Amino acid sequence: MATENLARRMRPRSIDEVIGQQHLVGPGKIIRRMVETKLLSSMILYGPPGTGKTSIASAIAGTMGLTFRNFNATSDAKKKLQEIAEEAKVFGTLILLLDEIHRLTKPLQDFLLPLLENGEIILIGATTENPYFSVVPAIRSRVQIFEVKSLTVEDLTEAIKLALSDHERGFNFEVELDDEAFTFLVHSTNGDLRSVFNSLELAILSSSDHHVTLDDMENSLQKKAATFDKDGDAHYDLLSALQKSIRGSDVNAALHYAARLIEGGDLMSLARRLIVIAYEDIGLANPESQIHAVIALEAAERVGFPEARILVSNVIIDLALSPKSNAAYAAMESAIEDLHKHGDLAIPPHLQDGHYSGAKKLGRSIGYKYPHSFPEHWINQQYLPDKIKSAEYFTPDGMGKYERALMERKRWIENNKKKSN
Repeated sequence: MATENLARRMRPRSIDEVIGQQHLVGPGKIIRRMVETKLLSSMILYGPPGTGKTSIASAIAGTMGLTFRNFNATSDAKKKLQEIAEEAKVFGTLILLLDEIHRLTKPLQDFLLPLLENGEIILIGATTENPYFSVVPAIRSRVQIFEVKSLTVEDLTEAIKLALSDHERGFNFEVELDDEAFTFLVHSTNGDLRSVFNSLELAILSSSDHHVTLDDMENSLQKKAATFDKDGDAHYDLLSALQKSIRGSDVNAALHYAARLIEGGDLMSLARRLIVIAYEDIGLANPESQIHAVIALEAAERVGFPEARILVSNVIIDLALSPKSNAAYAAMESAIEDLHKHGDLAIPPHLQDGHYSGAKKLGRSIGYKYPHSFPEHWINQQYLPDKIKSAEYFTPDGMGKYERALMERKRWIENNKKKSN
């Protein structure tokens, strides 16, 4: 077996072998189109670690048959970049993966920019930071910017199966991986394929008979599988307990269940559930908590564990102690229930589109009253279809000052409807 580690050995050789990121490399998507039409331009790929930024760069080079070189802005010296520039003159066009591009110094920027301008180097920058904030405008204006996403459980599963079945690049011997160990591995690495491969390789090579158990995988990952069982029931039980604890405003219980999920390493499921909780259970009672949650959890996915636990804790405490309202959630459920009951009812003619030729002859948009032309930007007119014109879906709970303000506005509208009828 080769001396390179598994992550390097399994790096895609062509764009067809890239795991995940189908929004960029899938059929008809932007990077694949650039490669297929041979109209490749410099780009920056940004997103969480281990999601395939380097893999996409090497896959592009492999598919197009171009020379591929690496440069790290934090550790490599200008001399290396100069040597790469000399190579580019020899080869004609060269793909340069510039890792940690947001840390590129001014002298290196000045050296690199002319090479981008004359087309000798096609730059593929890689960073975990948002380049719109972290990369200097001089570089940013010369590249396209693409976001790479955290890999899904399905992506990681595909990658592991490929590594175990590829006896040339993966393992040149048979490996037995218990179902519990497999499940724990794909759920506990936060969508980081590099971490998956490193942990898998360590677990396999440190087992004498190449049979990897859950205990072996726990030792390899240095985490306990407290949140996972073979069917995933314990994992979903913990997520359910977390949501119900936050809904019940028990901050201590919420932190307890979150700690168990954190120990299991599943940041993606935790973040997704917390965002749902922010909108379903806190809702209009404290809309600011939703903004805080989304920003903090996006940041948590960028920094990863262990630091992400600090951001998660902030979100959980805020959500657990916020006033609660499920009025928005209940309103949509009620509207959907009515839709299933009555089907697609006819839209009142005065609300239909009247911008096209002949619309007036069809009675479209005739009699519509433009609310902004009236006091308080409101005028009484029918919006719902005839059959359900008196339906009421949103019933505010009056929790929190924002929802109380919505409730007052709703009362004002209802009172003015009565006066004008």
